[in-house]
Amino acid sequence: MDPDSVKSTLSNLAFGNVMAAAARDYQKELLNQGKAQPSSCVNQEVDLDELMDDPELEKLHADRIAALKREAEKREALKRQGHGEYREVSEGDFLGEVTGSEKVICHFFHHDFYRCKIMDKHLKSLTSMHVDTKFIKLDAENAPFFVTKLGVKTLPCVILFRKGIAVDRLVGFQDLGGKDDFSTKKLENLLIKKGIISEKKKDPDEEEEYDEKRRRTVRTSVNSDSDSE
Repeated sequence: MDPDSVKSTLSNLAFGNVMAAAARDYQKELLNQGKAQPSSCVNQEVDLDELMDDPELEKLHADRIAALKREAEKREALKRQGHGEYREVSEGDFLGEVTGSEKVICHFFHHDFYRCKIMDKHLKSLTSMHVDTKFIKLDAENAPFFVTKLGVKTLPCVILFRKGIAVDRLVGFQDLGGKDDFSTKKLENLLIKKGIISEKKKDPDEEEEYDEKRRRTVRTSVNSDSDSE
């Protein structure tokens, strides 16, 4: 046999033995991993069980449930006082409404004024979002005593009350850019700045969607009448 041919055959056999050994090692590694995985899962289950029995976590959970319950009870109590809905009140009920809650927003309006209808839509949108504050409206034409007492001369006029005391007001749309197409969000930010409602944290995408939705609602649902003072 040719020496070179013998040498080549031996090399091939050696290479084959190495590959076979490598294949066996790889199979062993796979088997070991397969055996180790159930063990890891068992340890993980034990850790989760221990976590579920953690007294600190149980206390945090109980505290959270208690806080949610208190918040729900507070909201129900506020709703019984007229919070959570945008309501028209009479002159006879007005004093009791503004003194019966810590924070009250009252819109003095006229049924025929276009801008009063715009303000109505925005305030109605904010009412359910800010239950801590009471939102009401009073027909200025049927409330001459309080119109005079509070110096209401331009409509819409939104007066802000704290513990029954008028602390601030929005006259017309002066603080809202002077135009009819302001957004609900702009009004909300102004009322937050004045401290009569609390800021609500929202996702940026939700804020943009909310802003555009409210703008469309106001534009499409208000009649195109013109107002007069």
